[in-house]
Amino acid sequence: MQEMTHYLNGEHVKGTSGRFADVMNPATGEVQAKVPLANGEELNKAVEYAAAAQPKWAATNPQRRARVLMKFVSLLNRDMDKLAEALSREHGKTLPDAAGDVQRGLEVVEYCIGAPELLKGDFTDSAGPGIDMYSMRQALGVTAGITPFNFPAMIPMWMFAPAIACGNAFILKPSERDPSVPLMLAELLEEAGLPKGIIQVVNGDKEAVDAILHHDVIQSVGFVGSTPIAEYIYATGCANGKRVQCFGGAKNHMIIMPDADMDQAADALIGAGYGAAGERCMAISVAVPVGDETADRLIEKLVPRIEKLKVGPYTAGNDVDYGPVVTAAAKANIERLVQTGIDQGAELVVDGRDFKLQGYENGYFVGPHLFDRATKDMDIYKQEIFGPVLTCVRAQTYEEAIGLAMDHEYGNGTAIYTRDGDAARDFANRINVGMVGINVPIPVPLAYHTFGGWKKSVFGDLNQHGPDAFKFYTRTKTVTARWPSGIKEGGEFSIPVME
Repeated sequence: MQEMTHYLNGEHVKGTSGRFADVMNPATGEVQAKVPLANGEELNKAVEYAAAAQPKWAATNPQRRARVLMKFVSLLNRDMDKLAEALSREHGKTLPDAAGDVQRGLEVVEYCIGAPELLKGDFTDSAGPGIDMYSMRQALGVTAGITPFNFPAMIPMWMFAPAIACGNAFILKPSERDPSVPLMLAELLEEAGLPKGIIQVVNGDKEAVDAILHHDVIQSVGFVGSTPIAEYIYATGCANGKRVQCFGGAKNHMIIMPDADMDQAADALIGAGYGAAGERCMAISVAVPVGDETADRLIEKLVPRIEKLKVGPYTAGNDVDYGPVVTAAAKANIERLVQTGIDQGAELVVDGRDFKLQGYENGYFVGPHLFDRATKDMDIYKQEIFGPVLTCVRAQTYEEAIGLAMDHEYGNGTAIYTRDGDAARDFANRINVGMVGINVPIPVPLAYHTFGGWKKSVFGDLNQHGPDAFKFYTRTKTVTARWPSGIKEGGEFSIPVME
C-alpha cells in the first residue's frame, strides 16, 4: 500500500498526525493509496517554511519570477501525459478530459507570465509643488488555497500561479481524494526554478482547513467547493482578518429558444451535462426549452444521443465519454436524488439506474439519466446533483425561462441557444448570473478574463484568474513624495492643502 506524503520546503515529508484517508480507484472501488491528514502542528511547519522563504522571493524582479512560470509551462507540456494519467487514476476522468484539466490550468500560468506588466503601478508627476505620487502593488506574504477533487490540476494552478507571480508564498491544501497531481505540480515548480519553501502542499481534511483559517501569518485564502463549506470558510476567514474568495455550488440553466439549431443544442447539452460524469461546477444540469414543441423536438434529439453514451474507465480508450463518479457516497447521493425526482413526479425519460459495467461492478459508475417535465419545486431542480443527470424544465415563454435562471439561488453559469440576436443580447444584459454563454454551453472564460459566479455561487468581491487575481494577491501602497529644492525650517501645523 503506497503511503503518500506532504510536500514541505522542497521535500516529500511523511505525515506525523497518525491519521490517513484512503485514496480510491473510482473505477474499481479499490484502495490504491493512503494520504496523510495534517494536524495543526504540520500546518504550522509549512507556514514557517513559507514565511521564511517569501521575503526574498517578493524582492526578486517580477520578470525573473515570470521566467520560472515560463519554464513551468514547458515542464507541464513535457509531462502532460503523465499528469493526465495520474489524474484519471484517482479521479476517474477520461484521459482527454484529464489533459484538458491540466491545459486550462496551464493557460492561467501563461497569463501570469505577464506579471511584469500586470504589476505596474501608477505615477503622477507634479501632483503638487515639488510633489510626486505613485502607487505600487506588493505581495501579501503567505497565502493559501483549498481546492476541490473535481479539478485537481486546474484549480490549484488558478490559485498558486498568480499568487506566486505576485511574489507570495503559497500553501496548497488539495482534496484528499486525488492528491497525486498537486504533489507533482509542486515538484515541477521547483524543477522550474522556484525557490524551496514558496510552494507547500499540505494534505488534510477539516482539521487542516481550520488551522489555515486561524493562522495569523496566512494573509489570504481561496476556496472552491460546495456552498455550505464556502460560506463557512468565508465567514471564518474574514473573521480572522484574512482576504478570502470562495466559490460554491451551481445549478446552471441552458435556455433553448424555438429558433435554435436543435442538433447543435442537443450536442451541447450532451457534452455539458454528462462530461466528467457531471462533476463540474459549470455543468449544464437544467435544460429549459421554450414551448412544448421546442421541448418535444429537443427530447427527441437528446434520447438517442444519451443512449449511445459510452461509460467506462479511462483505460478503455479515448472514445469513452465519461467515467465513474469520485466516491461511493457521491454515487449513492446521485441515486437518492434520482429516486426523489421519480417520487416527486418528474418523467424519467432515460433511466440509468440499472447500469452495470462488466468487470467493474464495484466501481462508482452511474448511468446517464434524463428527466423531463420537472418543476422548480422538485429537489432534482433545486439541489446540485453533481452527477450525469440532466433535468428538463419546460417553459411556455422566454420570460418564464429567464425567470427560472434568475430566481434560482445559484448564479454560476448559464447559456442560451438561439439565432435571434435581440433575444441573446437581452438575455446577456438581464440575467443575474456571472458567466453567460450565447450558443456556448460551458462559458468558462479564457485566462485573461475572470471566472466567477453570482448569488450563492460566490463569496467575496474578486473573481479567479485574469486581472482580478493580481488584485486579490497584492496590496496597493500609495506613496506621496516631495523633494524640496532647498532646506526649509519650521514645522507645518495646518492640514496640507493643494496650492
